[in-house]
Amino acid sequence: MSGTAGNLRDFLAWVAARPRLYAETMEAWRSSCPRLSAWEDALAEGLVRVDWAAGPNQGASPVEITARGRALLSSESLRHAAE
Repeated sequence: MSGTAGNLRDFLAWVAARPRLYAETMEAWRSSCPRLSAWEDALAEGLVRVDWAAGPNQGASPVEITARGRALLSSESLRHAAE
């Protein structure tokens, strides 16, 4: 698995592990390096979503893994276990 795909898998697993807030996600995963774009890639591909309406402010908005993200994480986990 490429480093970029592995980084995306790590990001999805991190989001899926417990409830995350936007501010926490940005602190941990924002990157200006185009090779480490897990947050941007996951958002663009619909693998995670931000529930802007649920938080009292932007930083407190929950970040959630989508069904599509869970499916990808599950398939990646199975593939990784088989290697």
